[in-house]
Amino acid sequence: MNGPFADQILNYIRGQRAAMLELLQHMVEAESPSSHPDSHRLMRATLTSALEEIGFTVRLVQPNGACHHVYARPAERSRGKGVQLLIGHYDTVWPLGTVAQRPFEVDGNIVRGPGVLDMKGGLVQIVFALKALREHDLAPALLPVVFINADEEIGSRSSTATIRRLARHAKRAFVLEPALGEDGLIKTERKGIGRFTITVHGKAAHAGLDPEGGASAILELSHIIQTLFSLNDAERGVTVNVGMVDGGIQPNVIAPHSQAVADVRVPTIADGQRIEKTIHGLTPTTPGVRLTIEGRIGRPSMEHTPRNEVLWQQAVAAGKELGLDLRQGRAGGGSDGNTTSQYTATLDGLGPVGDGAHAVHEFLYLDRTLERTALLAMLLQAPPPREETP
Repeated sequence: MNGPFADQILNYIRGQRAAMLELLQHMVEAESPSSHPDSHRLMRATLTSALEEIGFTVRLVQPNGACHHVYARPAERSRGKGVQLLIGHYDTVWPLGTVAQRPFEVDGNIVRGPGVLDMKGGLVQIVFALKALREHDLAPALLPVVFINADEEIGSRSSTATIRRLARHAKRAFVLEPALGEDGLIKTERKGIGRFTITVHGKAAHAGLDPEGGASAILELSHIIQTLFSLNDAERGVTVNVGMVDGGIQPNVIAPHSQAVADVRVPTIADGQRIEKTIHGLTPTTPGVRLTIEGRIGRPSMEHTPRNEVLWQQAVAAGKELGLDLRQGRAGGGSDGNTTSQYTATLDGLGPVGDGAHAVHEFLYLDRTLERTALLAMLLQAPPPREETP
């Protein structure tokens, strides 16, 4: 790749501005909340049509009768080629009817609407980066395969197995989640995420007549909550937050049960293993109570591995050709990049630059999103890694 080639790709993408906005509007108006998979039909049809128009064969993946995920690959392809994976999701956090309250809007260089940043803008980037290569008769050395799931916002429960299988066979993966912050950082690291539920089983008794006859589950839970918060380590980037508590029957009854739900974020897989072991090793200090502990680190950390570093350096080089000064960062939230990174080189946060994911002011910057589309096209065309570095 050289300067003139990069200019050619970028100018082409900029020339597709109106078409990209049209597709993005159709996607935003095709509401697709995770909680209502029955509403996804129009969004799937919009995405399928866009992929088929650029020469891709599309099929739906529906594991265990769950929601439908979209898998696509070029209709014409060379056998024996390695694979590169493009990952995204078409579900959003926004309930049906949100687009009527906050409609799709283009205000100069700012585009607003529910899901425009997270991550329907990234889906448009996938389509037009692939279209740019096709229109310039470019055949990447690695076959581009697209997987767009319908349940990422609720933990990719039914799609993770498919993502793992695809990632095992891919030479690299590009995740079109939004860039990190308005500075547009590429996500080369993501924290691992876990959820743990600690249930305390105590013994009820009358608080006035027989206080010694009971065993307070709430008293025990107070000790456990303090222990959990003590696991926080700001210097290492470990966060443990008890965000939900419940328990007891009445104020005049010694509480026979209580429960806490904790969210855990860890920068490394080793940290996750350590915290998970510690939580499952909790023991009660209040006589007469017992604990039930459930949960695990569901999304392992995306670490800055040597193979991810190789891919990052390719992005830096491609960015320079486009006149972009790319920077990297670690995200506290998880994505399907956490999964792909366990099996193949992964870059995340290649999607739109903007702000307000999961917030009412959600928006993207159009000019920078066009640049990121050109960057994706350059990365798809980049030579494959010379070796599989863990």
